[in-house]
Amino acid sequence: MAVTAKRVLGYFVGLLLGLALLVVLYTFVVLKWSYSSGERAGYMQKLSSKGFVCKTWEGELQLVAIPGSTPEKFLFSVRDDAVAARINAAMGKRVALTYEQHIGVPTSCFGETQYFVTDVKEVAAQ
Repeated sequence: MAVTAKRVLGYFVGLLLGLALLVVLYTFVVLKWSYSSGERAGYMQKLSSKGFVCKTWEGELQLVAIPGSTPEKFLFSVRDDAVAARINAAMGKRVALTYEQHIGVPTSCFGETQYFVTDVKEVAAQ
């Protein structure tokens, strides 16, 4: 049985479409499934919109350090503009960020970090 060029092209296109569908499905699952979630408290230091094509909000939270220890930073991404606006309003204040960790996101188009902030609350200074 002779294999025609048309048939080979059809198989190739089918293979490419199948691979593209797998990548889209994988990306959807990774963005919906959360590996871990939690809350971090500290002082908002930085939040900026980054990217050429895919704009994301990338931020930095200065975690409250124990006296005498080195301060630690929590780097995070925000996908929701409304949450980013609330974080910007709390700049320099003590806040608690609710986040979800998504491992294996295939591109930095969705965020530069694994930690995606979903909510922010201002915390009264102690």
